[in-house]
Amino acid sequence: MRNTFTEIPGVQMYTMTDVRRRCAPMLDDAFDALASHHRRRVLVALLDHNPQCDCVHADGVLEESHTREDRDHLQTAMHHSHLPKLEAYGFIRWNKNTHEVEKGPAFDHIRPLVEMLDSQATEVTGEWP
Repeated sequence: MRNTFTEIPGVQMYTMTDVRRRCAPMLDDAFDALASHHRRRVLVALLDHNPQCDCVHADGVLEESHTREDRDHLQTAMHHSHLPKLEAYGFIRWNKNTHEVEKGPAFDHIRPLVEMLDSQATEVTGEWP
């Protein structure tokens, strides 16, 4: 069966291929960002933070590690991998001098997914956030 569209002057029509081409990269970025529980912790912390001051300290997501070496390794991973990735996707803004992160320009794109996953945390297997 063939879809027919009535053209409406001034309204851009998109095919499903157009929609997939535009949405798939954003969804891939969101799932890549959520692939690490360290990045999920940053995003969840930003969900709950007061909108008047939506900064959270990057070191605040570091859980109590068993050893100093574990903490140092995790802090290095946050600063060289996790935070730069979230920043590259636009989900956060990161001030490297103060180690603070805040919601980035694309945060609202990932917000519904993070909220949905966080609300279902008891149903999610594995480590959440």
